[in-house]
Amino acid sequence: MTTLTPGANAPVTAGQVTVTVAFSPLPGAEIDVSAFVLDAGGKVRGDDDMCFFGQRNVNGGLVRMTEAAAGQVVFALDLAQLDSVVEKVALTATIYENQASFAAVTQLAVTLDCGIEAPIATAGMQETALILGEFYRRQGAWKFRCVAQGFAGGLEPLARHFGVEVAAKAPSPVPVPPPAPAPAPVPVAKPINLNKITLDKSRSSISLEKTGSDFGEIRINLNWNQGNASGGGGLFASFKKSNAIDLDVGCLFELQNGRKGAVQALGKSFGAFDQEPYIQLKGDDRTGAVSDGEWLHINGRHWQKIRRVLVFAFIYRGVPNWSATDGVVTLYVPGQPPIEVRVSEEGGSKGMCAIALLENDNGAVKVSRRVDFFNGHREVDEAYRWGMRWTAGSK
Repeated sequence: MTTLTPGANAPVTAGQVTVTVAFSPLPGAEIDVSAFVLDAGGKVRGDDDMCFFGQRNVNGGLVRMTEAAAGQVVFALDLAQLDSVVEKVALTATIYENQASFAAVTQLAVTLDCGIEAPIATAGMQETALILGEFYRRQGAWKFRCVAQGFAGGLEPLARHFGVEVAAKAPSPVPVPPPAPAPAPVPVAKPINLNKITLDKSRSSISLEKTGSDFGEIRINLNWNQGNASGGGGLFASFKKSNAIDLDVGCLFELQNGRKGAVQALGKSFGAFDQEPYIQLKGDDRTGAVSDGEWLHINGRHWQKIRRVLVFAFIYRGVPNWSATDGVVTLYVPGQPPIEVRVSEEGGSKGMCAIALLENDNGAVKVSRRVDFFNGHREVDEAYRWGMRWTAGSK
């Protein structure tokens, strides 16, 4: 049996394949498993490309749901006979009406009868929709990839990601209430605290769909504990300022029109919010003492003009000691849970960390955890194939 981790893939013999999605049932909540048949653009071509509990036989029987029981759903696929325009078949799981999150699902795994298994780690997972894995064509042959990618918002944003038109729900009739006595004073409601999503090695990416006409203002925060990095208090506390590590946030960007560049305090390249590159750096905390850290702002109203953004942090001054900084980058998107990536890992003597990659994935914001360490900007550029020229700079 070949076991796949998220992002890993294995070849699949074209022909009849049986796929089993097994999970621990949730009391009081339903888990729906579906298969989406996708073209080269990652979209369905019509209703016949969505195989789910209400439509178990699609594409002339080439994709079928053969079993749907508590804790197990089985699909039968004939990959060899699928139309040549079909490039992928994605397997997904959603929790009906967001009644719970996948953190409550203790076991979740995809198994192929050809000897491939893909266990999905769900600990701490606050999403209610997941892309479990996908069959995909590569140079005429079929492969299977473990994806384990969460979607905030449930079935609707996941379906829209695949090009499915989701009908608006009819409004429920509003009953006329009987006369009531004067209500007691109502306390002021507290702001809604959306659950935080942490990207780590077991769950490294998530895609966010628009909740309105656009993404609004996307804010990226770098915060860190300079006190831990300075070596303690007592006699040494008086030298805290001179020994401080200056940890800076910045990003590489690439627009759809081919323009590339960097937004960072180094070289005073602070960017712009309402014009290209639609990314702006606000705040440069050189001590770690500013309570809310440093911020990158992305104009989500122009997300369609952005191809990718690589968020990084680098130690401009001080001896590199990433584990002591307790650094964390948090992504805030209106209407979505905050997404957190911690950078307090061993980076050796390397002073730069590529933290997270934001990609325009068919209009969605796909956020992937990276946490790769480098000596400087040029190495980051080469590793991610950005293709820029670098010169020395200062703040």
